[in-house]
Amino acid sequence: MTPEDKLRAHDVEFEKRIYPLAPDVYLAVGYAASNVGLIIGTDGLIIVDTTESTAAAEQILAGFREITDKPVRTIIYTHSHRDHISGATVFAEGAEVEIIAHPEFESDLVGAETRPGPNKILLQRTARQFGIGLEAGTERINLGLGPGDRPMKGMGQGFLPPTRAVTEDGQVLDRCGTRLRFHFAPGECADTIAVELPAKGLLFSGDNFYASFPNLYAIRGTPYRDFTTWADSLAKLAALKPTVLAPGHTRPILGAAEIQTALADYEAAIRSVIEQTAAGMNAGLTPDALVQTVALPEPLRAKPYLQEYYGTVAWAVRAYFAGTLGWFDGDPATLFSLPPAEEADRLAALAGGPSALDAAATRAFEAGDLIWTLKLCAAVLRLDLPEAQAGATRIAALRALARQQENACARNYLLHCAKQAEKA
Repeated sequence: MTPEDKLRAHDVEFEKRIYPLAPDVYLAVGYAASNVGLIIGTDGLIIVDTTESTAAAEQILAGFREITDKPVRTIIYTHSHRDHISGATVFAEGAEVEIIAHPEFESDLVGAETRPGPNKILLQRTARQFGIGLEAGTERINLGLGPGDRPMKGMGQGFLPPTRAVTEDGQVLDRCGTRLRFHFAPGECADTIAVELPAKGLLFSGDNFYASFPNLYAIRGTPYRDFTTWADSLAKLAALKPTVLAPGHTRPILGAAEIQTALADYEAAIRSVIEQTAAGMNAGLTPDALVQTVALPEPLRAKPYLQEYYGTVAWAVRAYFAGTLGWFDGDPATLFSLPPAEEADRLAALAGGPSALDAAATRAFEAGDLIWTLKLCAAVLRLDLPEAQAGATRIAALRALARQQENACARNYLLHCAKQAEKA
């Protein structure tokens, strides 16, 4: 099975469906990048997360309305990522509803356009990671944790700010005749809360678990996600012994034994990356060396929910190194750098001149040495040679390398960059 075939097979996780989880509890999967939970209470509804766009929220609400016509009273945000909070206006249906979130709730994307800092590049890289602008089904197969083909209208436009914060870990609130227990469970976000329905043995886990190797670092750009804290949260959720697990992405898991195994494996995978990377760092290995040596042990490597469709071990290794030791890899040569254009000039001189460097990039591509091709093309393009073939070679290499990726983020990023270069 090719990497592309594996990624397409992963689509089974995003089959559009409303899953019954327990009496009066449902989970909408496959309508958008993230899932939406529905809890039917005595006098109204509780919505857990609101998805990424108003168009997706409208479709989900229409599906829920085939089950119940009760009004939405409460919305819960499990965390602040935009794909979980951008359909709230649709579910509120014009009414004032209570919106519950973590006390430190803060989205990194909502309002990013007007915030100071690297906001423009964050939004650009987000579009690349998720393949926004790529053709669904052919270029963008899926997102690694959500379907590739989903409604985009109203993306990020239906957010409503929280009206109530969970004040303490383990807090219990009764809403619509349903008892809810909230657990602080930082993972992808520091402001993650898991929502437990103790009477039903059910747990909404946010993005602490989904059917892919965890995205311990997002290539769109993100602050350090504390690996140990995430692993600790998984152990904490497992200790609740749920019999139904409703993740923020991918299908639910039913059965206490299956859930315990999945959460334990997820925790073990993160801790394995921590232990191996730390050992390599202590031995003086640089990130470039570490990514060649760190790998999940068997049988974790074979687990279907630890395949690298969304996160990767290599990206996690680099993130752990930078997050715990900083950007400097320990090699004194990397303390200083040449201007990129000057470095390209020197590389061209070693190759026998700019045209020879351009030809070397072409030969590398023809040999299937795609990573080296991209590095050589980058150098040639810095030389600003009117007759160089490196631009076309780079585009072809990006597309060829994309076809080799079973990681959706990597595939989408490469294809997005190729498409941008074609339009330039």
